[in-house]
Amino acid sequence: MSGILYLVATPIGNLEDITLRAINILKEVDLIAAEDTRHTLKLLNHLNISKPLISYHRHNEEVKSDIIIEKLKKGENIALVSDAGTPVISDPGEEVVKEALKENIKIIPIPGACALINALIASGLDAKEFAFYGFLSTNKKLKKEKLEEIKKEKKTSIIYEAPHKLLDTLKIIEEIFENRKIVIARELTKIHEEFISGTASEILEKYNEPKGEHIILIEGNKLQENSEKNILNNMSLEEHYNYYEKQGLIKNEIIKKIAKDRNVNKNEIYKYFIKNK
Repeated sequence: MSGILYLVATPIGNLEDITLRAINILKEVDLIAAEDTRHTLKLLNHLNISKPLISYHRHNEEVKSDIIIEKLKKGENIALVSDAGTPVISDPGEEVVKEALKENIKIIPIPGACALINALIASGLDAKEFAFYGFLSTNKKLKKEKLEEIKKEKKTSIIYEAPHKLLDTLKIIEEIFENRKIVIARELTKIHEEFISGTASEILEKYNEPKGEHIILIEGNKLQENSEKNILNNMSLEEHYNYYEKQGLIKNEIIKKIAKDRNVNKNEIYKYFIKNK
Protein backbone atom coordinates (compact mmCIF):
# COMPACT_ATOMS: atom_id res chain seq x y z
CA MET A 1 0.00 0.00 0.00
CA SER A 2 1.31 3.45 -0.96
CA GLY A 3 2.21 6.05 1.60
CA ILE A 4 0.70 9.53 1.87
CA LEU A 5 2.18 12.77 0.56
CA TYR A 6 1.43 15.60 2.99
CA LEU A 7 1.74 19.21 1.77
CA VAL A 8 2.56 20.99 5.02
CA ALA A 9 2.35 24.77 5.41
CA THR A 10 5.09 26.21 7.62
CA PRO A 11 5.53 29.68 9.23
CA ILE A 12 6.30 32.64 6.94
CA GLY A 13 8.16 34.42 9.72
CA ASN A 14 6.97 33.98 13.27
CA LEU A 15 7.72 30.38 14.26
CA GLU A 16 4.57 30.23 16.37
CA ASP A 17 2.46 30.41 13.21
CA ILE A 18 2.29 26.66 12.70
CA THR A 19 -0.75 24.52 13.37
CA LEU A 20 -0.92 21.67 15.87
CA ARG A 21 -1.88 19.38 13.01
CA ALA A 22 1.22 20.39 11.02
CA ILE A 23 3.44 19.69 14.06
CA ASN A 24 1.87 16.27 14.53
CA ILE A 25 2.29 15.37 10.85
CA LEU A 26 5.97 16.41 10.90
CA LYS A 27 6.44 14.18 13.96
CA GLU A 28 4.70 11.19 12.37
CA VAL A 29 6.03 11.06 8.79
CA ASP A 30 8.96 8.89 7.73
CA LEU A 31 10.67 11.63 5.71
CA ILE A 32 10.49 15.40 5.14
CA ALA A 33 11.17 16.81 1.68
CA ALA A 34 12.39 20.40 2.16
CA GLU A 35 13.18 23.27 -0.20
CA ASP A 36 16.24 24.07 1.93
CA THR A 37 17.12 21.39 4.48
CA ARG A 38 19.18 23.85 6.58
CA HIS A 39 16.24 26.23 6.86
CA THR A 40 13.78 23.46 7.72
CA LEU A 41 16.19 22.02 10.28
CA LYS A 42 15.96 25.27 12.26
CA LEU A 43 12.17 24.90 12.40
CA LEU A 44 12.40 21.22 13.37
CA ASN A 45 14.92 22.02 16.11
CA HIS A 46 12.56 24.72 17.43
CA LEU A 47 9.78 22.10 17.54
CA ASN A 48 12.06 19.39 18.99
CA ILE A 49 11.42 17.15 16.00
CA SER A 50 14.09 14.86 14.57
CA LYS A 51 13.36 13.39 11.12
CA PRO A 52 15.34 12.43 8.00
CA LEU A 53 15.42 15.24 5.43
CA ILE A 54 15.76 15.22 1.65
CA SER A 55 16.27 18.38 -0.42
CA TYR A 56 13.58 19.22 -2.97
CA HIS A 57 14.01 22.51 -4.81
CA ARG A 58 13.62 24.11 -8.26
CA HIS A 59 16.94 22.76 -9.57
CA ASN A 60 16.44 19.12 -8.61
CA GLU A 61 12.64 18.75 -8.83
CA GLU A 62 12.63 16.25 -11.68
CA VAL A 63 15.21 13.88 -10.16
CA LYS A 64 13.97 14.17 -6.57
CA SER A 65 10.32 13.77 -7.61
CA ASP A 66 11.16 10.28 -8.90
CA ILE A 67 12.91 9.40 -5.62
CA ILE A 68 10.01 10.69 -3.53
CA ILE A 69 7.44 8.82 -5.63
CA GLU A 70 9.38 5.56 -5.27
CA LYS A 71 9.51 5.98 -1.49
CA LEU A 72 5.77 6.74 -1.39
CA LYS A 73 5.04 3.62 -3.49
CA LYS A 74 6.98 1.57 -0.93
CA GLY A 75 4.63 2.81 1.80
CA GLU A 76 6.60 5.70 3.31
CA ASN A 77 4.67 8.78 4.43
CA ILE A 78 6.37 12.01 3.33
CA ALA A 79 5.82 15.66 4.26
CA LEU A 80 6.67 18.27 1.64
CA VAL A 81 7.55 21.71 3.01
CA SER A 82 8.85 24.93 1.49
CA ASP A 83 11.10 27.43 3.27
CA ALA A 84 8.06 29.43 4.32
CA GLY A 85 4.32 29.28 3.80
CA THR A 86 2.32 26.85 1.70
CA PRO A 87 4.15 24.47 -0.66
CA VAL A 88 3.50 24.72 -4.43
CA ILE A 89 2.38 28.40 -4.22
CA SER A 90 5.34 30.06 -6.01
CA ASP A 91 7.45 27.31 -4.45
CA PRO A 92 8.56 23.81 -5.47
CA GLY A 93 6.07 20.95 -5.26
CA GLU A 94 3.95 21.06 -8.37
CA GLU A 95 5.92 18.33 -10.17
CA VAL A 96 5.80 15.77 -7.36
CA VAL A 97 2.08 16.45 -6.85
CA LYS A 98 1.39 15.76 -10.55
CA GLU A 99 3.43 12.54 -10.44
CA ALA A 100 1.75 11.40 -7.21
CA LEU A 101 -1.67 11.89 -8.77
CA LYS A 102 -0.63 9.81 -11.80
CA GLU A 103 0.34 6.99 -9.42
CA ASN A 104 -2.91 7.30 -7.43
CA ILE A 105 -0.94 8.25 -4.31
CA LYS A 106 -3.01 9.99 -1.66
CA ILE A 107 -2.22 13.69 -1.17
CA ILE A 108 -3.32 15.55 1.96
CA PRO A 109 -2.88 19.33 2.27
CA ILE A 110 -2.13 20.57 5.78
CA PRO A 111 -3.25 24.23 5.79
CA GLY A 112 -1.46 27.09 7.48
CA ALA A 113 0.37 30.32 6.71
CA CYS A 114 0.16 31.79 3.20
CA ALA A 115 1.84 35.16 2.61
CA LEU A 116 -0.46 36.37 -0.18
CA ILE A 117 -3.61 35.81 1.92
CA ASN A 118 -2.17 37.60 4.96
CA ALA A 119 -1.12 40.51 2.77
CA LEU A 120 -4.56 40.73 1.16
CA ILE A 121 -6.66 40.68 4.32
CA ALA A 122 -4.69 43.53 5.92
CA SER A 123 -4.30 45.64 2.75
CA GLY A 124 -7.66 47.38 2.79
CA LEU A 125 -8.13 46.49 -0.88
CA ASP A 126 -11.09 44.52 -2.24
CA ALA A 127 -10.70 40.95 -0.97
CA LYS A 128 -13.87 39.44 -2.46
CA GLU A 129 -12.02 38.53 -5.65
CA PHE A 130 -8.32 38.67 -6.43
CA ALA A 131 -5.77 37.53 -9.01
CA PHE A 132 -2.41 36.11 -7.94
CA TYR A 133 0.56 36.34 -10.34
CA GLY A 134 3.42 35.09 -8.16
CA PHE A 135 6.87 36.35 -9.24
CA LEU A 136 6.91 38.23 -12.54
CA SER A 137 9.53 37.59 -15.21
CA THR A 138 13.02 38.94 -14.55
CA ASN A 139 13.06 40.09 -18.18
CA LYS A 140 12.09 43.79 -18.14
CA LYS A 141 10.17 43.62 -21.44
CA LEU A 142 8.14 40.58 -20.35
CA LYS A 143 7.53 42.10 -16.93
CA LYS A 144 6.23 45.28 -18.54
CA GLU A 145 3.93 43.28 -20.85
CA LYS A 146 2.50 41.36 -17.88
CA LEU A 147 1.89 44.57 -15.92
CA GLU A 148 0.12 46.06 -18.96
CA GLU A 149 -2.13 42.99 -18.86
CA ILE A 150 -2.66 43.34 -15.10
CA LYS A 151 -3.65 46.99 -15.60
CA LYS A 152 -6.95 45.79 -17.14
CA GLU A 153 -7.71 43.44 -14.24
CA LYS A 154 -10.80 44.47 -12.26
CA LYS A 155 -9.84 42.35 -9.25
CA THR A 156 -7.11 43.13 -6.71
CA SER A 157 -3.82 41.85 -8.16
CA ILE A 158 -1.11 40.29 -5.98
CA ILE A 159 2.57 39.98 -6.97
CA TYR A 160 5.62 38.66 -5.16
CA GLU A 161 8.85 40.62 -5.63
CA ALA A 162 12.45 40.31 -4.46
CA PRO A 163 13.82 43.32 -2.53
CA HIS A 164 16.59 44.09 -5.04
CA LYS A 165 14.01 44.31 -7.87
CA LEU A 166 11.26 46.11 -5.97
CA LEU A 167 12.14 49.72 -6.86
CA ASP A 168 12.52 48.95 -10.58
CA THR A 169 9.16 47.15 -10.55
CA LEU A 170 7.52 50.09 -8.75
CA LYS A 171 8.89 52.46 -11.40
CA ILE A 172 7.25 50.38 -14.12
CA ILE A 173 4.01 50.29 -12.10
CA GLU A 174 4.22 54.09 -11.70
CA GLU A 175 4.49 54.46 -15.48
CA ILE A 176 1.66 52.02 -16.31
CA PHE A 177 -0.81 52.41 -13.43
CA GLU A 178 -0.38 56.15 -12.72
CA ASN A 179 -2.56 56.97 -9.68
CA ARG A 180 -3.85 53.47 -8.93
CA LYS A 181 -3.67 52.54 -5.22
CA ILE A 182 -0.79 50.21 -4.35
CA VAL A 183 -0.03 48.43 -1.06
CA ILE A 184 3.38 46.99 -0.20
CA ALA A 185 3.33 44.26 2.45
CA ARG A 186 6.80 43.67 3.86
CA GLU A 187 8.28 41.06 6.22
CA LEU A 188 4.90 39.59 7.18
CA THR A 189 4.66 38.15 10.73
CA LYS A 190 8.25 39.22 11.45
CA ILE A 191 9.56 41.97 13.76
CA HIS A 192 9.73 44.56 10.98
CA GLU A 193 6.32 43.77 9.44
CA GLU A 194 5.06 46.80 7.55
CA PHE A 195 2.25 47.87 5.21
CA ILE A 196 2.84 50.87 2.95
CA SER A 197 -0.08 52.33 0.98
CA GLY A 198 -0.32 54.96 -1.74
CA THR A 199 0.31 55.40 -5.42
CA ALA A 200 3.54 53.97 -6.82
CA SER A 201 4.93 57.53 -6.96
CA GLU A 202 4.13 58.17 -3.29
CA ILE A 203 5.69 54.89 -2.22
CA LEU A 204 8.85 55.51 -4.27
CA GLU A 205 9.29 58.92 -2.60
CA LYS A 206 9.48 57.47 0.92
CA TYR A 207 10.77 53.95 0.34
CA ASN A 208 14.31 53.71 -0.97
CA GLU A 209 15.96 50.82 0.90
CA PRO A 210 13.85 47.68 0.42
CA LYS A 211 14.85 44.80 2.70
CA GLY A 212 13.22 41.45 3.27
CA GLU A 213 10.30 39.72 1.57
CA HIS A 214 7.81 41.94 -0.30
CA ILE A 215 4.33 41.54 -1.71
CA ILE A 216 2.80 44.12 -4.06
CA LEU A 217 -0.98 44.49 -4.10
CA ILE A 218 -2.60 46.57 -6.84
CA GLU A 219 -6.12 47.95 -6.72
CA GLY A 220 -8.43 46.62 -9.44
CA ASN A 221 -9.28 48.69 -12.51
CA LYS A 222 -12.32 50.61 -11.30
CA LEU A 223 -12.63 52.57 -14.54
CA GLN A 224 -13.15 49.39 -16.53
CA GLU A 225 -15.54 48.06 -13.90
CA ASN A 226 -17.54 51.31 -13.92
CA SER A 227 -17.56 51.35 -17.73
CA GLU A 228 -18.99 47.82 -17.79
CA LYS A 229 -21.58 48.78 -15.17
CA ASN A 230 -22.62 51.78 -17.26
CA ILE A 231 -23.13 49.55 -20.29
CA LEU A 232 -25.21 47.09 -18.24
CA ASN A 233 -27.25 49.82 -16.59
CA ASN A 234 -28.14 51.29 -19.97
CA MET A 235 -29.76 47.97 -20.88
CA SER A 236 -33.38 47.20 -20.09
CA LEU A 237 -33.88 44.95 -17.07
CA GLU A 238 -34.72 42.09 -19.43
CA GLU A 239 -31.48 42.59 -21.39
CA HIS A 240 -29.55 42.88 -18.14
CA TYR A 241 -31.15 39.61 -16.96
CA ASN A 242 -30.37 37.85 -20.25
CA TYR A 243 -26.72 38.99 -20.07
CA TYR A 244 -26.18 37.11 -16.81
CA GLU A 245 -28.40 34.20 -17.81
CA LYS A 246 -26.08 33.53 -20.78
CA GLN A 247 -23.21 33.26 -18.28
CA GLY A 248 -24.98 30.32 -16.64
CA LEU A 249 -26.18 32.11 -13.50
CA ILE A 250 -29.43 31.04 -11.83
CA LYS A 251 -32.33 33.42 -11.15
CA ASN A 252 -31.42 34.33 -7.54
CA GLU A 253 -27.80 35.03 -8.52
CA ILE A 254 -28.88 37.14 -11.49
CA ILE A 255 -31.21 39.29 -9.40
CA LYS A 256 -28.48 39.91 -6.81
CA LYS A 257 -26.05 40.91 -9.59
CA ILE A 258 -28.55 43.29 -11.21
CA ALA A 259 -29.34 44.90 -7.84
CA LYS A 260 -25.63 45.40 -7.16
CA ASP A 261 -24.95 46.83 -10.63
CA ARG A 262 -27.84 49.29 -10.34
CA ASN A 263 -27.27 50.01 -6.63
CA VAL A 264 -30.89 49.22 -5.71
CA ASN A 265 -32.52 46.89 -3.21
CA LYS A 266 -32.75 43.36 -4.63
CA ASN A 267 -36.42 43.18 -3.55
CA GLU A 268 -37.23 45.83 -6.17
CA ILE A 269 -35.72 43.63 -8.86
CA TYR A 270 -37.53 40.55 -7.50
CA LYS A 271 -40.87 42.40 -7.61
CA TYR A 272 -40.26 43.53 -11.18
CA PHE A 273 -39.56 40.02 -12.43
CA ILE A 274 -42.42 38.47 -10.46
CA LYS A 275 -44.76 40.94 -12.17
CA ASN A 276 -43.18 40.70 -15.65
CA LYS A 277 -41.98 37.10 -15.99
